[in-house]
Amino acid sequence: MFSRRSRQRALCLVVSSSLVAAGPCDIYSSGGTPCVAAHSTTRALYSSYTGALYQVQRASDSATTTISPLSAGGVANAAAQDTFCSNTTCLITIIYDQSGNGNHLSQAPPGGFNGPESNGYDNLASAIGAPITLNGQKAYGVFVSPGTGYRNDVTSGVATGDGSEGMYAVLDGTHYNDACCFDYGNAETNNKDTGDGHMEAIYYGTCTVWGSGSGSGPWVMADLENNLFSGLNEGQNTANPSISYRFVTAAIKGQPNQWAIRGANAASGSFSTYYSGARPSGYNPMHEEGAVILGIGGDNSNGAQGTFYEGAMTDGYPSDATENSVQANIVAAKYATTSLTSGPALTVGSSIKLQATTPGYTTRYLAHTGSTINTQAVTTSSSTALQQQASWTVRTGLGNSACFSFESVDTPGSYIRHYQFELQMGASDGTKQFKEDATFCPQAGLNGQGNSIRAWGYPTRYFRHYSNVGYVASNGGVQMFDATSSFNDDVSWLISTGFA
Repeated sequence: MFSRRSRQRALCLVVSSSLVAAGPCDIYSSGGTPCVAAHSTTRALYSSYTGALYQVQRASDSATTTISPLSAGGVANAAAQDTFCSNTTCLITIIYDQSGNGNHLSQAPPGGFNGPESNGYDNLASAIGAPITLNGQKAYGVFVSPGTGYRNDVTSGVATGDGSEGMYAVLDGTHYNDACCFDYGNAETNNKDTGDGHMEAIYYGTCTVWGSGSGSGPWVMADLENNLFSGLNEGQNTANPSISYRFVTAAIKGQPNQWAIRGANAASGSFSTYYSGARPSGYNPMHEEGAVILGIGGDNSNGAQGTFYEGAMTDGYPSDATENSVQANIVAAKYATTSLTSGPALTVGSSIKLQATTPGYTTRYLAHTGSTINTQAVTTSSSTALQQQASWTVRTGLGNSACFSFESVDTPGSYIRHYQFELQMGASDGTKQFKEDATFCPQAGLNGQGNSIRAWGYPTRYFRHYSNVGYVASNGGVQMFDATSSFNDDVSWLISTGFA
């Protein structure tokens, strides 16, 4: 005969064994709260899933391909993406719903706010902006720059009214800002603000317009529409801590007059509960509408930034125990960083020059005239002043140490940065915004020569010379300098020892 304690222990061992190969949505299902939407560009969220994770479109011929796991329940086939996108740029066009409900995410349309793309749509994310590894295998996340967003307004199975639901997301804890709103979750179906309680979504960032936690952030909060809540009351709730782990697990769940916020280090440890209790005043009952959003607010407010790796939404209010098992699964996936750069290597502290490779412009180098970044014809016989203006000191990235910043040789303390997508030279003001705008990630040149240099905060955009002026340009955007003609040549640079 087994004692009661022995039977409980045996049951736990069976459950633990059965969860070794289970994915997050298998775990939710075992807990009685099955996934109704499951999104990830990094891995399958069910142990048996072999279908499409996401779709990418390349700029060279507008062709698309789907990226699937390497094996059932496995990591995304990043090598297939790399091959498909070789010597061109790619965007993530669809993030597929693995739950079988068809709640796929695609380019968000205009709403209360317009996006920056044609007809008011939001931007799509670069397919290479957020490389990571899971158990040593490369994959890509969804790097959301301001103006980027995904949405599905016609869903199946997602909670409506005062329905019970839960959701989690694995995010980059170091990529955020104070704008509204980097969300994942339940939102309005008409892309507009339809009132308090018409949303229930995870928010991550440092926006303090409506609420905040302790410290200076970032915080996991809940976007319930017309308010970001860090706890029961509007405003600051000090029980909600600032967290900035490299990988963050965020979770929100709600049912009639009950909801909770939880968070964790996605690379180690367990969930902490930041709030669990009654709904805020004016938010009981809820009026959920059942759309699904990523990277934006319910009204398409799209000024926020962040990185999404995986997430799911459930039918029903998950138990803490179920969520704890999901967190253990995420930790076991072993999210880790990998290189953000490729191509010819740069050396911090070295002086470099950047030579255009576009036919007919190869005598021109990236330089500056005052604060304007441009290309100029420079030789070793040019004046000392011009040679210095065309030389740059490589520095560790001001906004991300995995990339680089470029300091002026003739004006120490001033760096190349982008502002409204024009390249400028300016003195660092020490702000987070300046540091990020002055950080760039070299990769192998898109035309097969040298390096192409993408903006860390806008990885769809690269150093480009256009009419001899410097920009960060995308391959086929709405700006004149985004023209596709000669793009690969215009964004490829031969980098060598500086003139000065």
